Amino acid sequence: MDKITFTQPDDWHLHVRNGAILKTVIAHSARQFGRAIIMPNLKPPVTNVNEALTYRQEILAALPAGSTFKPLMTLYLTDNTTATEVKKAAESEHVYAFKLYPAGATTNSDSGVSNLEHIFPTLEQMEKHQLPLLIHGEVTEERYDIFDREKIFLEQKLSRIVQRFPDLRIVVEHLTTEEAVKFVETASNRVAATITPQHLMFNRNAMLAGGLRPHHYCLPILKREHHRQALVKAATSGNPKFFLGTDSAPHPTHLKENACGCAGCYSAHAALELYAEVFERENALDKLEGFASFHGADFYRLPRNSKTVTLQKNTWRVPAYYGHDDFRITPLKAQETLNWKLVD
Repeated sequence: MDKITFTQPDDWHLHVRNGAILKTVIAHSARQFGRAIIMPNLKPPVTNVNEALTYRQEILAALPAGSTFKPLMTLYLTDNTTATEVKKAAESEHVYAFKLYPAGATTNSDSGVSNLEHIFPTLEQMEKHQLPLLIHGEVTEERYDIFDREKIFLEQKLSRIVQRFPDLRIVVEHLTTEEAVKFVETASNRVAATITPQHLMFNRNAMLAGGLRPHHYCLPILKREHHRQALVKAATSGNPKFFLGTDSAPHPTHLKENACGCAGCYSAHAALELYAEVFERENALDKLEGFASFHGADFYRLPRNSKTVTLQKNTWRVPAYYGHDDFRITPLKAQETLNWKLVD
């Protein structure tokens, strides 16, 4: 097979930042995807509907002329999120979910939730108004090893949420472990998950073996090979609980290649091509459309896109960076060859 055409996909987990970074990266996502769930962890975070609508306008203004890309906004859940704000979000045609960051879990998460019990009243309101909860599923206490933080979150935190709020729709973002795959598979149909290209392609050797590779550093961190294999199996299985979410996270190169480099992989430049390589290796290209185009839309109760995209077998070399000399973003697979190319 040297060409595949399928329903235009959506990205159900995307960072586009704001300001100069937004203007540099948004065209990459808009070229491939019909819609994207936009992460709210700006500085300061997007915590209310008015801020989300202002941010949405900034995104729309940065889009290429003629683009039909639709940003789906989310709100940053805090210890102080009110029932009134949940109701306003439910009534807004542009806000689609709340995002839970445990305080200190990842980039710009310092304002996140400090104690789950603080937000139980908010989760009750979200359940009532049918607003999904998107979760960065890691514990953050220093006593826990970074490679175990997702597993412990599932055991100590997420299991409690699922049990206490059985009608709350939950997306476990960017799965990284075999345990997380099993958790989602055995939970009710109200629990689903996104999987990133980096966690499908790489295990932790890609970040640590032969030298530190900061552009493979993300949170949750890359795990052992058997975890990667479990993610690949889930993504290519056709199970509607698993769908595409790149977690593409643009950071200036100088902040990645730093004594304390920031977490995040930039994949929006070639997201579909990266996923296609994984699915092709598994002889599962026939499952790519469901994973990329159907499962997420169905879970969010949105219509599937009507347009199509085409990927063609055509080798090309990923640029060393995007942006310009004073402002560079190093993409995933920089200066490496990919075998699939999105047809314009």
